Amino acid sequence: MSDRLHEFDSAGIRVTWSKRRCIHAAECVRGLPAVFQPGRKPWVMPERAGAGTIAEVVMRCPTGALHFERHDGGPAEPKPASNTIEPTRGGPLHLRGDLELLNADGTPLLRDTRVALCRCGQSRNKPFCDNSHLEADFLDRGEVFEGGVKPLEGEPTGPLRVTVSADGPLLVKGPVTVRSADHRVALAGGAASLCRCGNSGNKPFCDGSHLRVGFKAG
Repeated sequence: MSDRLHEFDSAGIRVTWSKRRCIHAAECVRGLPAVFQPGRKPWVMPERAGAGTIAEVVMRCPTGALHFERHDGGPAEPKPASNTIEPTRGGPLHLRGDLELLNADGTPLLRDTRVALCRCGQSRNKPFCDNSHLEADFLDRGEVFEGGVKPLEGEPTGPLRVTVSADGPLLVKGPVTVRSADHRVALAGGAASLCRCGNSGNKPFCDGSHLRVGFKAG
């Protein structure tokens, strides 16, 4: 994935930001308003807080638009202990873990620990969310239902591979827990097919509606 990263340096830490993947979730602004100030240039001022504090807030970014590199010998960003997928209410899929995104032909698209993927079908930055669900009035409560996650085959640890099928669903393979937006339901397993056309009657899972509506990812 071609993506220009903006860099903001201090003596203790470098913060990188992808404008393309940012959907203004504002976790950074709420966490450290003295450091993260949208509308200002530069909008990230890492010299205004300790490197450890900034690193902690950066890891709250649900899209992976923000990352960091420590200059002070502090710990690098760890991989989450488990892989999780959460459909947000009326919004994207939030994925966390050891994530490998692949194109339909199997070529690498992205390797990250945090990402927000479109599930309304309207993003102009597919497979990533770009907040088009707001314009589209995408409605979904972020529930998950039994039967959508297949049993795990193999080791209970390792990467989660997400293949972006051509004009079809997100094909997930690897140890994963899919949990509802209210965290009341959590389904653990090893494979799932996730809707990204916005029309499935079994969201967040695919039910073949992309074929009925003629979904095109391009």
